[in-house]
Amino acid sequence: MSTPVTPQRLFTALAVTGSLALAGLSPVALADGSADQPREPADFQQCLSRIGQQAVAEGVSRDTADVVLARAEFLPRVIELDRHQPEFTTTFADYLGRRVSETRIERGREMLEQHRELLNRVSDETGVPPAYLVSFWGLETNYGSYFGKMPVPSALATLACDPRRGDYFSGELVSALKILDEGAIDPERMEGSWAGAMGHVQFMPSVFLRHATDADGDGRRDLWNSVPDAMMSAGRFLQSMGWDPDYRWGREVLLPEEFDYSLTGAGKRTLAQWNALGVTDIHGNPLAEEPIKAKLVVPAGHRGPAFLAYDNFRVIMGWNRSEYYAIAVGHLADRIAGADGLKNPPPEDVPALSRDDVQKLQSALNDRGFDSGHPDGILGPNTRSAIRRFQSSEGLIADGFPGPELLESLGVQPTSS
Repeated sequence: MSTPVTPQRLFTALAVTGSLALAGLSPVALADGSADQPREPADFQQCLSRIGQQAVAEGVSRDTADVVLARAEFLPRVIELDRHQPEFTTTFADYLGRRVSETRIERGREMLEQHRELLNRVSDETGVPPAYLVSFWGLETNYGSYFGKMPVPSALATLACDPRRGDYFSGELVSALKILDEGAIDPERMEGSWAGAMGHVQFMPSVFLRHATDADGDGRRDLWNSVPDAMMSAGRFLQSMGWDPDYRWGREVLLPEEFDYSLTGAGKRTLAQWNALGVTDIHGNPLAEEPIKAKLVVPAGHRGPAFLAYDNFRVIMGWNRSEYYAIAVGHLADRIAGADGLKNPPPEDVPALSRDDVQKLQSALNDRGFDSGHPDGILGPNTRSAIRRFQSSEGLIADGFPGPELLESLGVQPTSS
């Protein structure tokens, strides 16, 4: 049975949380010590009071809401991280190299063997193969070695009372209060990422409430200290998003020399249709014509690897909306299961683009009559579509990738050059 969260336990526990918040702030002052460091909003306490009322209306005990929110602190570092854009965006080669390292592959294989019985049980119940469960675990927390050190109630309170995404994080804070109210974790141990993701598999509080599972039978859904709970919860979450146990995430493929790369933005095709276009497996053999559709993804442009992504790729992106992340999960799972590295590794000489660089690129496309939408510095589907159209008009390979030829044609000089 869950341990009740009494006011006495919360006051004692959250006194520690306060010190953790200060510890989290220690390395985060702005480098120049300027006065631009985010300040606590004047209405921070009123905001927390409103959220407390919402939480109680949704069933959280008054004691839990009052005590936790009374001790929640505004964390300037959280606002800095929320606003922060890296000076240069990561290239696919760098992203994949850092996340699918030989060390992580070997450790993943060790975890696969160490937890084989548990992982097989999760797979039997959810349809998610063991190697994928281990892959998510490795990418999210390096197999439980680092969960984050931010006190979750304070981190979420900071974001909930910030206007940028306040409504979303207000809901997450209420969910966190529900988790504390059920006794899943002691308040002083509710630590996670700056955005409130928690435990071995970094669930947001709302995902925790819907999908966290007590797999070890101790009466608590503990994603911090119970590997069985974490792995079963991950499996349940993926299952809920439609994981198809009959297929893998996708696969690396080879493309013919004269391939029409504009097809990378043209939706899904059957494997028979891809075969007809000259796409083969990495050994040059025709694809098995199974009854499934796939889209073609070329994350590093025509010089890099090409992947056919199946429906489970979409499921992985339900966890994290990045194509880089989804490919990394799938490729790491393949490597953990014993597969070789990529047949065609991504090129390492591709320039990294800052957000300002992407905005310049978008403005240049718009000026030339290739509508990429409002220049926001995000290389999304509209921008890639505009790039393809421009590439086609210039006789370039229309892969939708902002490579050196494209940038030169548009007169965009990357900041990193």
